[in-house]
Amino acid sequence: MAGRLTIVPTPIGNVEDLSPRGQRALTEADLVACEDTRRAGRLYERLEIPHPRLVSNYDANEVERARQLVQQIERGARVVLISDAGTPVISDPGYRLIRACIDRGLEVEVLPGPSAVTTALVASGLPADRWRFEGFLPRRAGELERVLRSSETVVAFESPRRLPASLGALAALAPDRQAAVCRELTKLHEEVARGTLGELARRFRADVKGEIVVVIGATAGDASQPDLGFAVDALRRLVQSGARPRAAAGVVAALTGTRPNDLYRGLTGRDPRE
Repeated sequence: MAGRLTIVPTPIGNVEDLSPRGQRALTEADLVACEDTRRAGRLYERLEIPHPRLVSNYDANEVERARQLVQQIERGARVVLISDAGTPVISDPGYRLIRACIDRGLEVEVLPGPSAVTTALVASGLPADRWRFEGFLPRRAGELERVLRSSETVVAFESPRRLPASLGALAALAPDRQAAVCRELTKLHEEVARGTLGELARRFRADVKGEIVVVIGATAGDASQPDLGFAVDALRRLVQSGARPRAAAGVVAALTGTRPNDLYRGLTGRDPRE
């Protein structure tokens, strides 16, 4: 008789957020597939329950691991899938295993539970009637501009190291857009900073620590004036990355609504006609 695959969301910080149903699934599992067996082992220690066999399931081995786990389920094993924190598959491994089970007609049970995405969305205080998850914020200016065009609230992950640069680039494009930076959600040093992108860019000028979720309000379709200071800063970053000043000024101008000559003058201190 075939077993089943159970997807269990795990706490994003506070261990008390694990549901009784989730704890029971972790206790009764024959096998637990996890991103990091050491972190999974520490979770079991914090829960003070014995752990079954733990096997790694991450990007590099996910295809082969899915094949192995499907075989175990077909033999009757109760397999639990977890990620390091939050809900598996949401910017974490697990899709291939779930898809393989579905393709083989095996039972897939999904438990509701903790997620940094929905927690940040609600904590942001921004509209949540229509929203979308972006994954990690894109790096290219054109892709960031696409994010800002959204008619829905956008939720995205960002690394602490890249947060200042990303906020600066976003603020150069839409300084008055409402947003929130959510850091270390449910943990001891939880922080939710709300304001415009311009305000948040000024607040987070240096690297920070912890897990970061950025929430950006939907475009209101207004014709707010572009912020020349942030646009010049975005241009300076492109030039420092190797772009030619005149060409980069044209790109930033098209994205922000500023004039190329003003950008070039702000970058070099010279009139571009000289």
